[in-house]
Amino acid sequence: MDKEQLEKLGSFIEGNRGKRKFSQSVDLSINFSGIDFSKQDNRLNLEVKLPNGRGKASKVMVFSDDPKINSAAEQLAAKIVPSRDLPTISTDKVRMAELLEYELLAQPSLMPTIAKQLGQFLGPRNKMPRPLMGDVSSTIKGMGKSIFIRSKGKYLPTINCSIGTEKMSKEEIAANVDEVISVIAKKVGRQNIKSAYIKLTMSEPLRLI
Repeated sequence: MDKEQLEKLGSFIEGNRGKRKFSQSVDLSINFSGIDFSKQDNRLNLEVKLPNGRGKASKVMVFSDDPKINSAAEQLAAKIVPSRDLPTISTDKVRMAELLEYELLAQPSLMPTIAKQLGQFLGPRNKMPRPLMGDVSSTIKGMGKSIFIRSKGKYLPTINCSIGTEKMSKEEIAANVDEVISVIAKKVGRQNIKSAYIKLTMSEPLRLI
């Protein structure tokens, strides 16, 4: 983001900050041209690790029967769900809805069982858990920094994602915006990004590109 864009972004954030009784999210919308997202090869399915995180703590739920995973997850206040609870969850609408409030991780060997019990609910909502590979603590800590960008629905040429909160500095927000655009550009080509807008939860949008 160049100096002019950064100053425009800063003025926009300052002009809208603190106007609500809650901390507003900062959302990014990107519009594309020349891409047919109804074609499988063109669809976006990207993880973006935001350099400055999302500005708020993430609640993490871990599906696991592994004592080592459970011990590491509990130290970071993650919620542990053993496999024996899956049949009960799959028939309880309240507990199913609760899943959507969390970032989901799973012991890899439980993924087939989770898909069988919860796949019909989580799959269409792009909320299937990620297999928990490598260092458990690092993965859980990183969940607060990652966002997932996926083509869905009617495969319209646009994506929307949350990249921070109004409490963050303009430099932090700008770095997150730049990272999202960079990752997407590597997939679709910079020339196919038509425009980008940023807005707070209750604000009008600001065009950046």
